[in-house]
Amino acid sequence: MRGKTLLRALILLCSIMIVLVGCGNADPSWISFEGAANEKSFPVPKEGNKKDRPGNNSEINVVRYSLPGLKEKNAFPDVYLETILEWGWQEDEDEQEQRDAVRVFKKDKKVVQITVEDDYFVIMVPKPTDKSIIRSLENK
Repeated sequence: MRGKTLLRALILLCSIMIVLVGCGNADPSWISFEGAANEKSFPVPKEGNKKDRPGNNSEINVVRYSLPGLKEKNAFPDVYLETILEWGWQEDEDEQEQRDAVRVFKKDKKVVQITVEDDYFVIMVPKPTDKSIIRSLENK
């Protein structure tokens, strides 16, 4: 009887250890991607969890993703930059800020800025302006 209790305790301990190791703060794997919520043609890691969109901004569409293990100092692994390029985006180095954790990419006439902080990243996309309103004002 005592052997069964010891065996059960050992199994329980092993199970707890497996759960704790699995829930640890591991680095992102950067192996699978999906389109961003605000720009479907821009890749984001599938491991990223979309958070509520920050306040209403009439000029910029902003989506924040949490990604535990992401670090600002190692913001853009080569595999992620390669994936962005594979999806047809080009880095706009003229718009580059002084921080390595902020990058601007262009594709066709679309612009995406990605900002990385510890454990999260933000995708910002300027909203298109209504050119028809501008044209109608110019014609008056």
